[in-house]
Amino acid sequence: MAHGIEYRVILLFLFLAAAVPAGAAQAQRDAQAAYEPRSGPGAGQKFLEKFVGDWDVVKSFYPRSGKPVATKGECRQTVIHEGRFLRSEFVFEQGGTRTSGLGLIGFEAEPGVFTSVWTDSRATRMSMRQSRGRFNGEEIVLYSRSLDAGESEARQSRTVTRLEDGGRTILHRQYTLGPDGNERLVMELRMTRRADPAQPGK
Repeated sequence: MAHGIEYRVILLFLFLAAAVPAGAAQAQRDAQAAYEPRSGPGAGQKFLEKFVGDWDVVKSFYPRSGKPVATKGECRQTVIHEGRFLRSEFVFEQGGTRTSGLGLIGFEAEPGVFTSVWTDSRATRMSMRQSRGRFNGEEIVLYSRSLDAGESEARQSRTVTRLEDGGRTILHRQYTLGPDGNERLVMELRMTRRADPAQPGK
């Protein structure tokens, strides 16, 4: 008798499970989607995929006067969260001092803009940047953003990142407003892709 009751309970459970529409089951599994709709990778992510790999880096800082100061480093770039974001891990060494940096950039397909966040071991502040226009398919142009509504416009800066030499070089330049109101080059990253050890001629 007990086995018969158990059998009927199992049949009832299977019937109820089959009666739940697939969409309702999906909604139960992802209740957060009603508040924060899901979004998948777009054209910006396809462009960022070209940045994945290991890179040798030369960082050049351009002071207001005098010659630029160059520092060598390395970078590993990977995609995370099912291809939605590019993570960039930098390490620089100069005069026995080692500094590290971590960047994260993503792309929102509907407005067609990139947003990036940068942190490093030199400071406790976080740097945020975002596009102002739609992605043109060739370069990433970002402008500094701040959560402080009172930030001075004089501190605004612009970065331009593009691929060169058939994807073997990344050129990243940061500009800021000079005293005369014109843009001035402040920093440049020239990143050279490392050859795949398994394919020396590549």
